[in-house]
Amino acid sequence: MMSTLEINAAFYRGDKSFKVEKTTVSAPKAGEVAVRIAYCGICGTDMHVFHGNMDARVGLNRIVGHEMSGVVESIGEGVSGFNVGENVVVRPLDHCGECPACAAGHEHICHKLKFLGLDTDGAMQEIWNVPAHTLHALPADLRLDHAALIEPVAVACHDVRRSALKEGEDVVVIGGGPIGVLVAMAARDAGGNVVISEVNPNRLAIAEKLGFATVNPKDADLVEAVMSRTGGKGADVVFEVSGTQPGVDAMTAVAASRARIVMVAIHATKPQIDMFQFFWRELELLGARVYEPVDYDKAIEIIASGGVDAETVITNISPLSDIQAAFEALDGSATAMKSLIKVGA
Repeated sequence: MMSTLEINAAFYRGDKSFKVEKTTVSAPKAGEVAVRIAYCGICGTDMHVFHGNMDARVGLNRIVGHEMSGVVESIGEGVSGFNVGENVVVRPLDHCGECPACAAGHEHICHKLKFLGLDTDGAMQEIWNVPAHTLHALPADLRLDHAALIEPVAVACHDVRRSALKEGEDVVVIGGGPIGVLVAMAARDAGGNVVISEVNPNRLAIAEKLGFATVNPKDADLVEAVMSRTGGKGADVVFEVSGTQPGVDAMTAVAASRARIVMVAIHATKPQIDMFQFFWRELELLGARVYEPVDYDKAIEIIASGGVDAETVITNISPLSDIQAAFEALDGSATAMKSLIKVGA
């Protein structure tokens, strides 16, 4: 059992700044596991923190990060099922176990949910103590840089599971950013015929490199393109991942009769939705938030089997000491897909 250790950690200090400083970490408490972090991805939420949009929630002394991979360093009292030296990822949700959502078995949308790395310190530190119930063991041969994609891939797996996608169905993913591309991969893995709608030429090029049909709605009529591909039927499943009003307009316009539309994006302002189409074509609108344990298991399976092209999706890896530069480079980047921080050896 480790005692108190001195480690390096990156603290968010406000005003678009991170400072890498020495701090101490204690041995894991009962029910906890200490994980030595290998890699941690920078996600859209972390960028919101960087821009100061979440200061009221995270404060100015927070270690962020949750898209991680690592190795079990030590194990707290009462924890079984894990071994020191085992490769793991963390499903960064800590639920209360008592609210109506938890009582109904929906712990991932707990009324008092704590998101690790936002509501608590996260993975941009060399050793991270986490509740044992958040851990998932990895196949020994899965690369730890690739494993840092499991959290966002689990988001995509949850979205696809919510859609009840069946093999052979036509799918439109609106928005080809990091999550949109992963949703497209998970949908393709489930047997969907996928088209990605995206306006950024660099993202379109990445989607095409990954083997997807694409439409740039600035250059072509998206509805016409989808109807042409589907014999006038439209898409059986639509994922709105753009977070834009044009994306919301498109989601009903491309939908087939009785299509399922999954709202993946977080919309900062209330979008206008064409509710008439829900009546006229008996559409369904589904919310999808984070993930459940089964989605993590599926994400591990997809990445281990090569269903996600991790080498293409990971566009940059920086050491923890360069975290400030990594966030600045990602801010407004037209070419980056997924940036990782290499936290430890």
